[in-house]
Amino acid sequence: MTDSSDNVQLPARRAFLRKMSATAASGLALGAVARADDPPAENAKLPTIKLGKYDVTRLVAGWNPIGGHSHTTLNMARVMREYFTVEQTAQFLLDCEQHGINTWQYDHTEKGVAALRLAREKGSKIQPICLHAERSLDAPLKQVIEEAKPIAIVHHGGVTDAMFRAGRSHVVRNFVKLAKDQGLVVGVSSHCPDNIKQIADEGWENDFFLTCFYYVSRPREEQEETMGKVIVGEPFLQSDPEEMTAVVRQVDKPCLGFKILAAGRLGWSRFAVEKAFKFAFANIKPTDGVIVGIFPKYYDEIADNAKYTLKHGADA
Repeated sequence: MTDSSDNVQLPARRAFLRKMSATAASGLALGAVARADDPPAENAKLPTIKLGKYDVTRLVAGWNPIGGHSHTTLNMARVMREYFTVEQTAQFLLDCEQHGINTWQYDHTEKGVAALRLAREKGSKIQPICLHAERSLDAPLKQVIEEAKPIAIVHHGGVTDAMFRAGRSHVVRNFVKLAKDQGLVVGVSSHCPDNIKQIADEGWENDFFLTCFYYVSRPREEQEETMGKVIVGEPFLQSDPEEMTAVVRQVDKPCLGFKILAAGRLGWSRFAVEKAFKFAFANIKPTDGVIVGIFPKYYDEIADNAKYTLKHGADA
């Protein structure tokens, strides 16, 4: 038999639970999007560094989400590619500029070139930095310059690492010289701290570096030697950022650190993301910056990243 007092209290209990659920959902939402008391970042002036003659914001928008390079799962890669249409990518570049970001690192693909052209038609002044290597499938360097007019060319990090492992670092250096002959600001990208040190010690002609916070191209035999085991997929080791940033602080030339969020592995909360930005700016030189892949499908990552750069990168 049912107690009459339970019948009386049940609606009140349900109302209380609904109220608590709504409050919890509201709290989660505040953790995922910009809070009402956060200062606006739109049109904010981000700190800049010099790459050659160019003033580049210490936060540079990256390419990987646009190209669908998730570094996690195939489905995530598909979601990224579907979201970043040519039109959406062009709007993304305009939105980045609204939040003070003035430079974009891109791959010279059909989508990348089309989005850049459309953004410029809409008034964008974004400064492109092209990741390139003149592989057989790549567009010739002269074509890249004609179609996109990048402010800088950077030798692709994965190719750099492969060439160094094969004892062919001279191929990378020849690329640097070729790009310099075209009057471009030239960088070299690598995931391996030792490669950055070697280039700096040998006095290459490059103007700057792209330095990955994680040695994701660490070969199988090196993993077996150092750890006695091999990681499934790309190796993201917790100690990697400290090892790379120690080298970054030693080289005189500007560096743009990338994968500071471990390809999204440090992106599970706003707190974790800000912590990664804080670490990056505290451990690189004042003449350095970061490249961050931004995926604003679910909340305004552009605004958040700009705020973290203003907070932690302005006085470094």
